[in-house]
Amino acid sequence: MSRAEDLDRIADGLREAARAVKPFTPGDVDFEVKNAAGDPLTAADQAADAVLKRILPRSGEGWLSEESADDLARLECHRVWVVDPIDGTREFVEGIPEWCISIGLVEGGTPVAGGIYNPATDELVIGSLETGVTYNGAPARATERVGLRGAVILASRSETRRGEWARFGDGGFEVRPCGSVAYKMALVAAGRIDGTWTVVPKNEWDVAAGAALVRAAGGVVTLLDGTDRTFNQADPLMPDFLAVGRGMFDAVVEACRPR
Repeated sequence: MSRAEDLDRIADGLREAARAVKPFTPGDVDFEVKNAAGDPLTAADQAADAVLKRILPRSGEGWLSEESADDLARLECHRVWVVDPIDGTREFVEGIPEWCISIGLVEGGTPVAGGIYNPATDELVIGSLETGVTYNGAPARATERVGLRGAVILASRSETRRGEWARFGDGGFEVRPCGSVAYKMALVAAGRIDGTWTVVPKNEWDVAAGAALVRAAGGVVTLLDGTDRTFNQADPLMPDFLAVGRGMFDAVVEACRPR
């Protein structure tokens, strides 16, 4: 299996999942609450999940999706597809164009390739560690900014609403709320924004594709304390993460250090 074939499969998956979601109207879609956290689930999530599961995994490859029952047989697989059929379902339900389809490929615990597509804005970011990244077909790189002063950072809309970013108010950089985690990471990989991080736990399916893309674009993805994270864990919940251009990494780790 070549990396070009992996990227073709990712592109096919994104295209077909977007087609499966198209009959549903963002902002006017029925949903149910699927957990105690109040997270919504729509038929669009389930339709996209079914398409991706049909297209992506092949014999011997594992599968981890937000909308599928977790089969821990994936832990024995070298190659694992880690996907979120709709990342930002809350935004999808509310009609906010900050949601996306996210596909990540993990090999030996490392995110190596990914694709993120926002059908609402028609933005596609796809790539791998070997090939680099493209944004709507054009080569892209993470920001080359050094340090945090003057940077634009995307933050979780819900985290900012709860006041969890208040401590960064005098950090010398602009904080912009945005929905989907994966979409934020795609914009970092494309160099459209300087960085993003989260101060609350996220799951591997939120982050795997973006981690591959940001790293492939020359950026850095780690936990907030600067340590690396191995993917395809039995418990996919991550405590936090950051995704920034390499020249900003030290400044972000320092800014996020507990006081």
